[in-house]
Amino acid sequence: MRKIGINLNAKLGLTNEEYIRLISQLGFTATFTGNRDPQTLPAIGESCAKYGVICETLHAPFGHINDIWLPGDDGDAMLCELKLCVDHCGIVGAGVMVTHLSSGNRAPSITDLGRARFTELVDYAASKNVMIAFENQRKLANLAWALETFDESVAGFCWDCGHEGCFTPGRQYMPLFESRLICTHIHDNSGNYNEDQHLIPFDGSLDFSCVARQLRDSGYQGSLMLEVIAANSAHYDNISVETYLQRAANAAEKLRDMVDGRRNKQ
Repeated sequence: MRKIGINLNAKLGLTNEEYIRLISQLGFTATFTGNRDPQTLPAIGESCAKYGVICETLHAPFGHINDIWLPGDDGDAMLCELKLCVDHCGIVGAGVMVTHLSSGNRAPSITDLGRARFTELVDYAASKNVMIAFENQRKLANLAWALETFDESVAGFCWDCGHEGCFTPGRQYMPLFESRLICTHIHDNSGNYNEDQHLIPFDGSLDFSCVARQLRDSGYQGSLMLEVIAANSAHYDNISVETYLQRAANAAEKLRDMVDGRRNKQ
């Protein structure tokens, strides 16, 4: 059966081990983390192994990702952060590092320097047996450049359906890049521009019949990975971590049934 996953610490209130144990009990067999603290990553890896949960990916930092396209020390520092994140993948056994290519509507244009830095990153990751997954944000051109430039053996596409809904409404990435899909970030939102709420699927306005159809038609067999953040919406303030995660598990199972055809096809 296809794996379902959820990001680490989608709702706070438990230790990492308690959280991993609970999501395992709820049927999740995969997770990912944005935690890049080398002091705590080993324990995360140990807890995942203990409870049969695979830490599939590590999300790279993106706070100043636009600098990677620009000359100067800040761009070099961004590249160093990304390469360090590749190293951290090895600590938790993640074979894929997810990264953004830019941020915001006023992201820099593609530059030769930025191309060179991303090439260095992909080469470095390949030397560590880590693939780079480029995630859709607002800009199509840099994602197209990356997936046209780097071979499928070293890089692929992370489809974030929530970003598609609130950052680029009306644009569909799967028809363009489905053949390169290697991981997913699945979440919901109101559909309002720039409101990246990271709601549990079916709690917002995204068309998950379309999401399911595109995943099914792509032939993708990997995990359906939720990227939900309770703190982004007051909707989840008054429910426990356990209730929240059960709701997330129910939504992930429903989507899996839709993708794999165990419900009426839409």
